[in-house]
Amino acid sequence: MIYVDADACPVKAEAEKVATRHRLKVFFVSNGGLRPSDNPFVEMVFVPDGPDVADMWIAERAGVGDVVVTGDIPLAAKCVEAGARVIKHNGEALTQANIGNVLATRDLMADLRAADPFRQGGGKGFTKADRSRFLDALERAVQAAGRDRRNGD
Repeated sequence: MIYVDADACPVKAEAEKVATRHRLKVFFVSNGGLRPSDNPFVEMVFVPDGPDVADMWIAERAGVGDVVVTGDIPLAAKCVEAGARVIKHNGEALTQANIGNVLATRDLMADLRAADPFRQGGGKGFTKADRSRFLDALERAVQAAGRDRRNGD
């Protein structure tokens, strides 16, 4: 299965496309605001408002043989620990080998932003190259997750 942390996710169409090609169920988890899909492989999951409710829903279900799409690093860490394959929207894989460093960097950046309230700036824009990298990464993650399921890893 594919679980997508769907709030503000720029690659929902790509995730649906890959899920359909592989005939996998994809869950778009959100607290609302998403258009329903007629695709039989897509299930929209609407969770109540509240901090991290969608993340908790995904973390409670994702495991070996699943793929999680999220930009939320604490959620990614939980899913990696549960054995799921995790990729960010730009195609970056989050694994046992790198999740510790990614969490530490996230915490450092949060501390720096808190220390300098005048610090401005957002993330860089989402590009066609990011979208292409994501599609390739999701394809590889789905294939690897299938091997994980078959091997019982």
